[in-house]
Amino acid sequence: MDTADVRHLLDAVAAGAVRPDEALSRLTAGPLGDGTGWTDLGYARVDTHRGLRTGDPEVVYAAGKTPAQTVGIVAELRRASGPGHPTLITRADTATVAALLVQWPEELATSGAPGPSPGPGPESGPSTPLSTVVVGPLPPARGRVVVVSAGTSDAPVAAEAALTARASGAGVETITDVGVAGLHRVLAVRDILAAADCLVVVAGMEGALPSVIGGLVGTPVVAVPTSIGYGASFGGLAALLGMLTSCAPGIVVCNIDNGFGAGIFAARIARRTALMAASPPPATPAGRPPME
Repeated sequence: MDTADVRHLLDAVAAGAVRPDEALSRLTAGPLGDGTGWTDLGYARVDTHRGLRTGDPEVVYAAGKTPAQTVGIVAELRRASGPGHPTLITRADTATVAALLVQWPEELATSGAPGPSPGPGPESGPSTPLSTVVVGPLPPARGRVVVVSAGTSDAPVAAEAALTARASGAGVETITDVGVAGLHRVLAVRDILAAADCLVVVAGMEGALPSVIGGLVGTPVVAVPTSIGYGASFGGLAALLGMLTSCAPGIVVCNIDNGFGAGIFAARIARRTALMAASPPPATPAGRPPME
């Protein structure tokens, strides 16, 4: 459920299609009339009103859940939100993806690149294939997010960020393999980076790419360290610390391999930018000079 559903209900009241007391009953029973705003499945209390509060699709973190549990949660979210809204599933293993495909064979989109899972040591990287999955139609694209990955090995985390941002309502473009070992590659796409509403920059090893891009353009940058790298990278810790201590301003940093968090953040910026661009400027109160 999201604000569009509330607007539809209010429009129906204004048009006379829904009686005011019926709308009041539905709203007072919960934000959209489905009770408490969550459903108890026994193994999960499913939040059915996240979209209304935040504008983001509901998300199921599949790691640690059985395929049956994930399918059950997704089914409840689909029931509550209706067929017109997407449900996002992150860190889904092959068995979970197969179970989702059986249940929704015509409505599934995946990141196309398995994501990383925790490994046994400091040189760990992708081991068990994990995917990001969307069940349901993708929303109209608003604003523009560009997801940039330093190396091909960072692609799984970048794919998680890209599909998350797209499912959250942003238009998305991806740029791959433009790491700092060949700076001419990132310089060649500077115009694309500058034109975006928000950048998600994904890098492992020493994690230098967000600093480079942050010094090239004034676009907001969400940096994502990955667990890719040799021994002293300590499973992404070196990249994380490098990004946190960047000398380039305008950079925020997500957790190691957290493409999902970066995608949500970037989509919110893109959606808000598109909304502001489409809205008329607010009127200046009488007697107060306009802000410059």
